[in-house]
Amino acid sequence: MDYRLEVEDTPDSIPGGTGVVLIHPSTGETDRIDTDFLKEDTDRFLVISTRTTAREVEQKLEHYDVDRSRATILDALSVERGYSRRSGEGIHYVSSPDDLEGIVEVTEEFLASHEGKLRVSVDSVTEMAYYADEDRARSAVEDILSLLDEHDAVGLFHLAEEVHDEDVLEGYRDLFDGTITLAEDGSVRGEF
Repeated sequence: MDYRLEVEDTPDSIPGGTGVVLIHPSTGETDRIDTDFLKEDTDRFLVISTRTTAREVEQKLEHYDVDRSRATILDALSVERGYSRRSGEGIHYVSSPDDLEGIVEVTEEFLASHEGKLRVSVDSVTEMAYYADEDRARSAVEDILSLLDEHDAVGLFHLAEEVHDEDVLEGYRDLFDGTITLAEDGSVRGEF
């Protein structure tokens, strides 16, 4: 199954099982690319948020006019920060951004329990590595990529460029089927 891709300088579509890494500056405005990825040609999507709370994800979806009813949100921040958690429709929690096993488990449950065109956004791999470490984050990413392949889904994985060593960035570029690079000036370059 193919998925339309509505991000500038990328192919018109990508096949199921494709993982795309979004390499961006720490201050880069990734919301536009993330929501363009999620809003088209999708039955259900999972936002794995290790950088913002579920409430902030919902605000982002609303701001960019993405259909919230198709969303499942995995909030990895609220528990650790002591925020009140209102378990609602389609919101899951793990204890912290370094609960990578929990993140992979929720991803697997989401993909196994939904049908049709499924997308996953991981925002962000950088935060996973910050809270856990590079090796554990990489292993979790590989697990999620395997799940995407198994369930014919697609995923977008955020990675802040200046936080990681060049060899780590190159390793991620090699791991993914596609790379979207967001420059400081907002320009976008796709390599597939």
